[in-house]
Amino acid sequence: MTADRIITVTHTLGERIVVASGDVELLTYVYAPDPHPAEVRKPYIHPLRTLAGSLVSGYRPSGHRWHKGLQMTAGLVAEQNFSGAHPCREPESGRAEERVGSMRHDGFSHFEVAEDRLRFVERLTWVENGGQEWAAERRTIELHSVDRKEGVWALDWSLHLINMRDEPLRFGSATTAGGEPAGCTGLNWRGPRDFAGGDVFGPGVLGGEGQTGAAQLTGVPASEAPWVVFTAEHDETDAQSTLLFHHAPENEDAVHSSHWHVSSEPIPSVALSWAFLDAFRLPPGESFGYRYRVVVADGAWDRDRAEAYLDSHQW
Repeated sequence: MTADRIITVTHTLGERIVVASGDVELLTYVYAPDPHPAEVRKPYIHPLRTLAGSLVSGYRPSGHRWHKGLQMTAGLVAEQNFSGAHPCREPESGRAEERVGSMRHDGFSHFEVAEDRLRFVERLTWVENGGQEWAAERRTIELHSVDRKEGVWALDWSLHLINMRDEPLRFGSATTAGGEPAGCTGLNWRGPRDFAGGDVFGPGVLGGEGQTGAAQLTGVPASEAPWVVFTAEHDETDAQSTLLFHHAPENEDAVHSSHWHVSSEPIPSVALSWAFLDAFRLPPGESFGYRYRVVVADGAWDRDRAEAYLDSHQW
């Protein structure tokens, strides 16, 4: 690595993309087919690390094998599950493995690497369990704003999805299907096991009493909380890490409003769900899109630190 190059990118064609800064691999984007068909074959990011090398993502934890780092999910698309093994299926819908779709990687239409950022545009097709192609996705991922002195970097993830069917696609979740509250639709992060019990806060009332520690933020609209912070201490080391999840301003004008589903205990997880409380239908040939930012930092941030970062790093 040259002195002025902040990141290096290693692309194993047909399998994965690894981004490193110095001797730390910040992320691995895996787009090869996953070997577990009942867990939805789709791309994901894991491991995810801070600049100091602290692991801030979990992979296939017991009880939730379909949770894989940072990934795009969709609990219910028509009668199919594009999220995970079983918790987001319709009641009485039959065997879970018969209802699991996949997100097929079709290639990259853009791939650009600079000394301090990576940006790629990926083409994917959402395929139902029987092989029918239901939706075409254009996914853009950009790693940027790597600041070694401050120990922070950022990742932008955007989704643009078109209904390829000749009938509407219904998007929902376990909650809309009558189950327990679960945000298994939209961008979803699963934290490592040692993040259980971490602190959760956001702007305004989200930082009030009872919203830290074993917090649950269920159904909070993005208009009230455009960002949420999750911070925790790691096992075995004295290190602490912070993740800041941020909705792009245009998400409020999307086809359907987004809500947060955040869990600190017993499962460290953050979902930016666009079909949490209410299902919606996407007509044939029509599309929708969302854009998110995930900031990964060393140390335990407070609200002032989070707001200062957001003020200095506008969309």
